[in-house]
Amino acid sequence: MALAVVILVLTQLMFVVDTSIVNVALPDMGRELGFSSGSLSWVVTAYSLTFGGLILLSGKVGSMIGPRHALILGVAVFVLSSIAGGFATSAGFLVAARALQGVGAAVAAPSVMVLLVGITAPGPQRSRAMATFVFAVGAGAAVGLLAGGVLTQTLGWEWVMFVNAPIGVLVLFGAVRNLPEMERRRTSLDVGGAAASILAMVALVFAFTSAADRGWASFSVLGAFTVAVVSLVVLIVCERRHPHPVMPLAFFSTLRSAGPLLSMLVIPAGQVGFLFFTTLLTRQVLEFTPIQTGLALVPFTLGLLATNQLTPRLLPRLGERVIGIAGLSGLVLGIAWMALMAADAGPDTSIVTVLLPSVLLGAGAGATFAPVTAVTMHQAPAEHIGAAASLNQGLQQLGGGMGLAILTSVLAATGGLDHGLGATLLATAAFPLAGLILFGLWARRIPAAATASA
Repeated sequence: MALAVVILVLTQLMFVVDTSIVNVALPDMGRELGFSSGSLSWVVTAYSLTFGGLILLSGKVGSMIGPRHALILGVAVFVLSSIAGGFATSAGFLVAARALQGVGAAVAAPSVMVLLVGITAPGPQRSRAMATFVFAVGAGAAVGLLAGGVLTQTLGWEWVMFVNAPIGVLVLFGAVRNLPEMERRRTSLDVGGAAASILAMVALVFAFTSAADRGWASFSVLGAFTVAVVSLVVLIVCERRHPHPVMPLAFFSTLRSAGPLLSMLVIPAGQVGFLFFTTLLTRQVLEFTPIQTGLALVPFTLGLLATNQLTPRLLPRLGERVIGIAGLSGLVLGIAWMALMAADAGPDTSIVTVLLPSVLLGAGAGATFAPVTAVTMHQAPAEHIGAAASLNQGLQQLGGGMGLAILTSVLAATGGLDHGLGATLLATAAFPLAGLILFGLWARRIPAAATASA
């Protein structure tokens, strides 16, 4: 059992590391593959869109083919697309590989938790396994930032993609030999709803990203917005008719249920935007090396780990609403602090000016996701708990991709890297501020009895 838990934790660690390891290498990717300043964000958003969009459906697929088979299939796709991305010779090729990575992650990720619960006994054994899992999720961001800096500076940006191959092969070998299969379940798939939601998100992201290069009045931008609107209408129609919708409309029937859920769409946009634009700031304005950039962002993860460990102890005393508001306030202040620093930054700026806001923002993030997730799950209708879990994770990915697309347009409109980074980071703070309003106004404290039974 212990070896099986290690395999599952390593799988999750691989996915978490991948979301951060790419950030440090972005300037090198952009320079060598010919990305424009507006299109570089697609390296991040392509992964987020396919991961976030497909995870609404992939959990049900995993229950049909078996979580072990779904994990093996997803990891295999993830590894092969990672290798392909390392060999990319054009911007389009790399973006396609990143999108395929997201497909693999979406297929495998839901099965990690299902198997972890299935192979551990309730009580101390499962608690230890979950604690290890949570620590790996938090530590993965730091590992990714450091590894991204070292690999980019010593071997080249290609190795932030290649590094997934040996880890993935180890996971596949261990999964085949050590993970048990679990009972398969028959269920109906909401393919129409999943397809409409993905198309709507891709169209919106394409519109916002393209507007930075082509202008808001261009035919392609207006066409993308039109496709997004039509897709959203189709999504609503599909969800009203399907017996097991990927996005139950009951979640949005009241502001009390919709507020905390929608906050999970905008909160990650602030975090992803912070990491993306701070990387550009450190590499291209402050002229840090890749390793220095990785080190400058590690305090973000340390702050996240510290409050992530402290939050479960404080929740019973203070409640989800108080902790969530405090965490979101830290996110807003941390990003705003970095924005003020970026407005006057130059090659002579000290690394300390990056470290301090990173710690505050990380601490805010660590105190945010647990209470927001808890409230979202508690307020979801009982018959849609599974859909709520998938939707919660999917919105995090989609929110990061959509937010980054919007912020890329803000960067282009405010003067680009030379003059617009401060204003863009300030605009980034608007996303967690919106989350603060959505969560703070409509979140309710979870009763102690409900917390104990969960």
